[in-house]
Amino acid sequence: MDFLTYIATGAGVGFAVGLTGIGGGSLMTPLLLMFGFPAHIAIGTDLMYAAITKSTGVIVHHRQKSIDWTLVKTLCAGSLPATVLTIVLLKFFFDRSADYSPILTLCLGIMLTLTALSLFMSPFLKRRQLSGVSMIPQKYQTPLTFIAGIFLGVLVTLSSVGAGALGTAAIVLLYPLLKPIKVVGSDLAHAVPLTLLAGFGHIWLGNVDFVLLGSLLIGSIPAIYVGTRVGMKLPDTFMRIILAIILLGLGLKYLF
Repeated sequence: MDFLTYIATGAGVGFAVGLTGIGGGSLMTPLLLMFGFPAHIAIGTDLMYAAITKSTGVIVHHRQKSIDWTLVKTLCAGSLPATVLTIVLLKFFFDRSADYSPILTLCLGIMLTLTALSLFMSPFLKRRQLSGVSMIPQKYQTPLTFIAGIFLGVLVTLSSVGAGALGTAAIVLLYPLLKPIKVVGSDLAHAVPLTLLAGFGHIWLGNVDFVLLGSLLIGSIPAIYVGTRVGMKLPDTFMRIILAIILLGLGLKYLF
């Protein structure tokens, strides 16, 4: 595949991200695998792609004061050490990247399936927010948030998927009283350091293709803007259901 094809791929994923609001990892990594990239290259490159494309969103949400930084710090306290530990284990327990590729593919299947299920549950999660009723006692929120961060740290590092959709689902389940805009902003503020640290870890492992990364960014950044404009005119529920079906199919493919 050539440089222009990579740019077109980035544009396609960027447009889909803008259209649906779902993180690019759910689409980008499976696409790169279909193009013949090894799992470790697809996942490592996508993590850096995610960190860069999401970073501008954090700046916007911070200016709008739509980030709960206490929540973000609790998630990071679990996810960032878990990310470092996962990278270290990959580095010193395997001789070559190809040796742990089956583990990455399995985790990708799990995370794609969970992401699809979270999209199907989206109406339920929205009703939870609107009801403002929490089923989890406040004293358990912080330790459960920390544990959720650990799981996200390990699984996102191994799959590049889930920092967005699953992170949002976890926040809504644990903090149904949090305003929707703060759910989005807080999830994004957690996703950037998580994917950035995981991406740097994969650079250390030799799993990032920088030519591919640059090409994807050239295509995706303007396409995200276009997709966002178009997405405002399309029914949100319909688009999410279609995407959920696609992700579920991909997830089951990599699981079985």
